[in-house]
Amino acid sequence: LDAQLVHDVFNVFMCTGYTHDTKQYFMKASPVRPGDFLEMFAEIDLLGSLSTCPGGDCSAEHSSDTSKCYPLRVEIYKPADASLEGWTSPSPSGYSGSHGL
Repeated sequence: LDAQLVHDVFNVFMCTGYTHDTKQYFMKASPVRPGDFLEMFAEIDLLGSLSTCPGGDCSAEHSSDTSKCYPLRVEIYKPADASLEGWTSPSPSGYSGSHGL
């Protein structure tokens, strides 16, 4: 895909950030527990990709061949047509698309 078609990463189950004082990147154990899930509604056709962290469970150590990896499950549903009756798509964002370019 052309880089213009790929949006930012949507990282939801990994706890990362930068420290305020030293501006260093950090990772810590994910607060996610078995059974946690996300439910999203796509307003347009989309191409999605799902990946677990290649470093495994980063709560103990990062990027290790001994770190545990856990499975992810994806379920895709098509809502019943009647459930969308009266729904209209929101107005497009005024975002210029220039972030990071």
